[in-house]
Amino acid sequence: MKRLISSIGAGAVLLLALAACTVSGTTETAQPEAPGNGNQTTDISAQVDAALAELTSEVLSLGPNGETPSGFETTELTDEEVAQIQAGNYTAAIVMHYAGNDWSTAQVEGLKAEFARLNIEVVAVTDADFKPEKQVSDIETVMALNPDIIVSIPTDPVAVSSAFKKAAAAGIKLVFMDNVPADMVGGQDYVAVVSADNKGNGVASAHLMAKALNGEGTIGLIYHDADFFVTKQRYEGFSETIALYPGIEVVEEKGIGGPDFAGDAQAAATALLTKYQDLDGIWGVWDVPAEGIMAAAREAGRLDLKIATQDLGTNVAIQLAKQELIIGLGAQRPFDQGIAEARLGAAALIGKTGLPIFVALGALPVSHENVLDAWKTVYSVDAPESVSSVYKK
Repeated sequence: MKRLISSIGAGAVLLLALAACTVSGTTETAQPEAPGNGNQTTDISAQVDAALAELTSEVLSLGPNGETPSGFETTELTDEEVAQIQAGNYTAAIVMHYAGNDWSTAQVEGLKAEFARLNIEVVAVTDADFKPEKQVSDIETVMALNPDIIVSIPTDPVAVSSAFKKAAAAGIKLVFMDNVPADMVGGQDYVAVVSADNKGNGVASAHLMAKALNGEGTIGLIYHDADFFVTKQRYEGFSETIALYPGIEVVEEKGIGGPDFAGDAQAAATALLTKYQDLDGIWGVWDVPAEGIMAAAREAGRLDLKIATQDLGTNVAIQLAKQELIIGLGAQRPFDQGIAEARLGAAALIGKTGLPIFVALGALPVSHENVLDAWKTVYSVDAPESVSSVYKK
């Protein structure tokens, strides 16, 4: 199970992570150094590598209501439980916030794979296009199919809460991805929420940005301007961590609301690159906005721009493989998250008690060096040819 660092502030945790750097068998303090040190490239690289190694044994995120995270292993089912579920001939529906990107596709594939193993029929998969009113309609449509389980990610915690409360009142077992509706209690109104260590992934992307910039430069931030729990965590993780590198200055931040996240991010990045023509890097809150940042960089002739993000989508993976524009990211594990969500919903159907109400899978730092292996970890398949064929050795 992942270790949770909860008794001290996140900034202190990260400073401790940066402090562990072993040289010639002795432990020395490794803090970001002032510009001008001839060994700065080596020092920053060592600091980042040490911090990222530490991050793999931690989960920094708490749940939406402050819950302590449980690990993926807590969702496992015994052979007897699997047989009981398989005999139930249950059904499930998947109600997405939006679909079509690699993260959503992997979530759905993980859910379908585990539901198939458990003999649970998936009767619907919906796409709300990140519109709360569309998701409310989707929930009402799905409820008419009388599923035993609904797995969903709310588009807006407040706007869709009433619809999910109706589903819970109808006896449907609810399992959420990442975010939860307002005024609903885990273990009572819904079974559980499953997420990545989103704060940890924000932390990872900040360290990788610092490494790419060798601890010096100016950057802009493009964040998700919405009441969305996990994207807030990413922003907090990145912001707190990049502040540990005094040579890196955040010159401006811009929020985007979607649903055209790539287009909105492209416009925001274009504005940043126009205003700050010597800008060294931009952070994007996930891979789809990062695609817009890449488009803006190409239009501006800024192929030297350093872009960090979260989520290992195909397009950002290609750039990592080619060593162009994208310098690193923190990846979720959406396929395994889908498996965990399916197991928790099924376990609730047979009355299993003691289920965790918040499960978080650890952050996965991804750079050029490990992008092909990371793809296998994230999606449980080898990297597609579009990524592997362009990998620079």
